[in-house]
Amino acid sequence: MSSDAAGFTGNIPQYYDQGLGPIIFAEYAADLARRAADSGPARVLETAAGTGIVTRKLRDALPEGTQLTATDLNPPMLEIARAKFGPGEQVAFQPADAVALPFADQSFEAVVCQFGLMFFPDKAKSFSEAHRVLAPGGRYLLNVWDSHSYNSFGRIAHEVAGRFFPADPPQFYSVPFSCHQIDPIKEFLMAAGFGDIGIAVIRQERELPDVAQFARSAVFGNPLIDQIRARGGVDPERIVEALAREYRREFGDKPGRMPIQAIVFSATKS
Repeated sequence: MSSDAAGFTGNIPQYYDQGLGPIIFAEYAADLARRAADSGPARVLETAAGTGIVTRKLRDALPEGTQLTATDLNPPMLEIARAKFGPGEQVAFQPADAVALPFADQSFEAVVCQFGLMFFPDKAKSFSEAHRVLAPGGRYLLNVWDSHSYNSFGRIAHEVAGRFFPADPPQFYSVPFSCHQIDPIKEFLMAAGFGDIGIAVIRQERELPDVAQFARSAVFGNPLIDQIRARGGVDPERIVEALAREYRREFGDKPGRMPIQAIVFSATKS
């Protein structure tokens, strides 16, 4: 992941985990974990694990004896993930690139990836790598965000940040929502050798108990903040304030209510 859109470093992981995690990631993580546990896998790999939001849900859903390995290309994210587990919880953490996995063929019965595909520079290779490390009959479970049309929090953040830099608008918020078309992902799965492909569109509503805090995390909890600072000339707090105003207008306040939508794919290695 060489793009600056994948550089979750500095203070970004804390804002991502504490400010964004409970609002937009946790329930989709629980959904993926339930799907993974349904097949009773003995060995599970998570790619693009980030701060361990899915990892925590997986460990809670899987049988105690299941071996769970969580990987991410960003060690600062994995450090936060490690802190969520005790020494006896049988979770192995390892920095690894999803397009070049350091595992032998047929090492796992399930591979899980939440909202990671959008950041992989070689998406086809990420699918072939998941297929390679899966045992026959193993399942690949992944989800992606649907488009800005169904996730207005991302659209609004993209538009607000762009207003402050009309000549060179930051592009981070175009990346997480760039894999919403179903057919290309289906074709990647089939080309990698997967079958029995399932697709589910999951729309949910989130409560925003503190709209201002969510706006802050939407700016500081991802590489948008680095793109803002690289351009210079604008205090990031001004963008946070403008974004909070737009979020209140769109979602209400005390609390706000925000619709979000993701697409879940499941596939089996024959």
